Amino acid sequence: MTRLWHWTQVLYLLSCLLSVSWATKGNILSFENTAIVRTVELGGSLVAVTTTYAIQAVTGDTSEYIVALSEAEHGVTSWIEATLKGSVDPLQLKPLGYKHDYAAHLYSITLPKVPVKGETTSLVLETVQTKATYPWPPSSPQGGEQLLKYESDLLVISPYVTSVQRTKVRGPASIRSFTTPEGLGAFTDEPTAVQAGSVVTYGPYKNIPASANPFFAEESQKRILIHYEFNEGVLTVVKLQRAAEISHWGSNLNIENQILLRNTGPTLKGHFSRLDHQFQGHYHSASAQSIRSVPMLLPAGINTPYYYDLIGNVSTSKFRPSRSGKSRTLQFSYLDLRPRYPLLGGWNYSFTLGWDAPLSDSAKWDAKTGRYIIGVPYWTPITGSYVEEAEVKIVLPEGATDVEVFPPFNPLTVNRTVHTSYLDTTGRPAIILTNTRITDRHTGVIYVTYKVPFTAHLKKPIAVAAATFSVFVLALAARRVDPRIHK
Repeated sequence: MTRLWHWTQVLYLLSCLLSVSWATKGNILSFENTAIVRTVELGGSLVAVTTTYAIQAVTGDTSEYIVALSEAEHGVTSWIEATLKGSVDPLQLKPLGYKHDYAAHLYSITLPKVPVKGETTSLVLETVQTKATYPWPPSSPQGGEQLLKYESDLLVISPYVTSVQRTKVRGPASIRSFTTPEGLGAFTDEPTAVQAGSVVTYGPYKNIPASANPFFAEESQKRILIHYEFNEGVLTVVKLQRAAEISHWGSNLNIENQILLRNTGPTLKGHFSRLDHQFQGHYHSASAQSIRSVPMLLPAGINTPYYYDLIGNVSTSKFRPSRSGKSRTLQFSYLDLRPRYPLLGGWNYSFTLGWDAPLSDSAKWDAKTGRYIIGVPYWTPITGSYVEEAEVKIVLPEGATDVEVFPPFNPLTVNRTVHTSYLDTTGRPAIILTNTRITDRHTGVIYVTYKVPFTAHLKKPIAVAAATFSVFVLALAARRVDPRIHK
């Protein structure tokens, strides 16, 4: 039966070789995987996956290595990066899209050089998954335990032959249960799953043919499910609206965030008891189902921070500033935001967070080109969470021209509009960037360059002078008007 399966697989691969569109860049005969090790770090809203490929050049004629992600894995992957093992410099990673012949989404990784025939290279592929876990049971009483489930493909698929591979799933706390796949006798004679503490190891699986194809997905691929305990809040930023306003006259950068939070853990079963909540906080450890505070690391050197919700100022929060410049003792300013009520599963909390910062900390003037260069952080990460919908609006000074924007990663949309505020005449140019499923690895800086003519700098004082002069003219005219009917 095993021999028949292998012959069927070989015939399928031969048909694929005749039809692939990217064979000129590197086909499935260019490399082979001597070993693949995948490590899955389970969390709440985020799951970090690190896959190490030990690849060997078979032909030594290409530097393009192809990575495949199944439809299910690609659907939950929000961030992806490839590096050489031991290096921090990312390699060029180009998405090739979904290929029906391989039943997978393909990515092309460009190696620093063309490897010599027989040379071995170690690649590290890091991904961050969102919406990959879900609470089970879906509801829990107040103070109850919080359990999550994670589901994934067992085998790492690849368009190349793989000598051996294994998968390690590491839980943050205890593992309650896990599935043991069957029907893998063609790849292993050993137990397919072994648990050691909070780590479950699948494999090793040996002599795996090229697996990025519909036949392998249907006949050999298995699904695994891990049921584990998570003792922290499962926090999701449903919507983030960030506005950054640049003021040359005030030498100030104002950033304001409108944030909608949601606890995406198990929903509350029954009613909420304030008495039980206070009792648990004083005499027992706080329940993981309840989120009492949201710690945030803000930029150093900010001043006049403000945070309020629909009712007013959130005075229960704590802010610890940090100086900007070379003399700062802390790298970040620290904000411990405490909502007015604990966030239980399924509950929402919306608030506004803003601050001012010296413009000199994030902007500079290039005398050679006559352009201003400013950097605006894409977002301020909240530990253990991701953003479902993000919108960043950068408002430039009035009269700014030749505007160019350089985002740290490709946004979904980039729109240009005009923002009008008080004392404006023609309005201020603004750039709006949108994206979805932003993780803590999307912490880049948006760089914007622009020019401001000298005459544009005079618009504001001219507008102020004109408004003041108009007030005096109206006052003088009012004094000359006699409102009396009879003299």
